Amino acid sequence: MNSTQRVHCTYERHAPAILDIFNEAIVNSTALYDYQPRPLASMTPWFAAKQQGHFPVIGLEDAQGQLLAFGSYGTFRAWPAYKYTVEHSVYVHRDHRGRGLGLDVMHALIDTARQRDVHAMVGGIDATNAASIALHQRLGFQHVGTLPQVGFKRGRWLDLALYQLLLETPRQPVDG
Repeated sequence: MNSTQRVHCTYERHAPAILDIFNEAIVNSTALYDYQPRPLASMTPWFAAKQQGHFPVIGLEDAQGQLLAFGSYGTFRAWPAYKYTVEHSVYVHRDHRGRGLGLDVMHALIDTARQRDVHAMVGGIDATNAASIALHQRLGFQHVGTLPQVGFKRGRWLDLALYQLLLETPRQPVDG
């Protein structure tokens, strides 16, 4: 495998590449429960929400600077008591899947979550996405439930499987 470099993705450098990866997943899979490809303008509020919430956007680039994979996390639910829980996602460019890039991005997200005192990471995965489920299980995520038929795409009902990893952080959680 060629060497890759972890980077912190920015709008200026990575928005079109992230959008291409999102849109390929929207059109060709059930990894995203969107119907239509997103416009470039959608990346402005997406990056703004990441920046406002101090959420990472971690990417892997090849030696030529091409974005091969990325991942991020964000707010799980909008109420204050969920402040130690995040929902994450990871995406790999279609030409680079099966090379361990998703694993690398997930390790970086987990490390960042620990550094930022996250306690629970939650992934919502289409129940037919065997590769993503296997990746999460390899990292110690536990299946905590499935929401049957919560999505409808490509002419069929989709089940959303929830996977969770509990971290040892924060050492002293507080209310409020």
